[in-house]
Amino acid sequence: MHYSPEALHAFVEAAALGSFSAAARKLRKSQSTVSTAIANLEADLALTLFDRSARQPVLTAAGRKVLGHVQAILAASERLDALSIQLAGEVEPRLSMVFSDTYQPKHHDRLMQLFEQRYPEIELEWMIAEEGDVIDLLQSGRAHLGMVEVQKSYPPDIAFSRLPEQTGMGLFVAHQHPLAQVAAPTPEQLSSIRQLILNTYTGAEAARQGGLVWSAPSYLLLLEMAEQGFGWAVLPHWLVQQYGHGKLTQLRPRGWPKLISVDAVWSKLTPPGPAGFWMLDRLLGDTQP
Repeated sequence: MHYSPEALHAFVEAAALGSFSAAARKLRKSQSTVSTAIANLEADLALTLFDRSARQPVLTAAGRKVLGHVQAILAASERLDALSIQLAGEVEPRLSMVFSDTYQPKHHDRLMQLFEQRYPEIELEWMIAEEGDVIDLLQSGRAHLGMVEVQKSYPPDIAFSRLPEQTGMGLFVAHQHPLAQVAAPTPEQLSSIRQLILNTYTGAEAARQGGLVWSAPSYLLLLEMAEQGFGWAVLPHWLVQQYGHGKLTQLRPRGWPKLISVDAVWSKLTPPGPAGFWMLDRLLGDTQP
């Protein structure tokens, strides 16, 4: 690569975060190192990528055009790195995966059997988290591979790929709850009843109708709260079918139930090893053992 990979990463992170200091913290480097890397990239390109006249750096017109090309270069480099990991065959001793309850892979039992047969010596860790918590676990190096409901955007250091299956989501309330007698409640009716919402540790919060809310960081906890009659909640259909004990009624306001898509996500800076990429390929639909 003609340009320093460190400079390209610094440029992309600074553009995404709007701050050289924030980019430095993200990359675990000093601010002067990031500033120098970006300045060297500007010198190599003979372009000014950031307007530094304001309190925070802002991309120039040239910087906005260069950003897309830099992102494409880094994406190609990441694909090459992933291929080299797979071909090298140096299997990681431990694989940590963090799944969202919005995703239930088909033929899950068969997938785990195939994994055990292929990688019998690997320590496998399975975690459950949602939304921003999944991203945080990847960025901190705590997990190697994650599944998450499709997000509007991802940090520059997070790679993602759309999974083939979609998940059904619905609004549920306990049988004995007064709202269970209203087949298709209006937004006004929903807002007058306590909503049980997903609220992750990193602070990302699910959409709410307004009014009184209780929250929890996992769908399973929300399901238990709904079963006890504390309010209504948006829940994955498979979770209700498997763990709902037949205690919940599905509400059908306009627009519900709905299907959502799920992404597989992993860190570009600390990507999975061969076993992790093998698992990713199976989840993405590769049927080869």
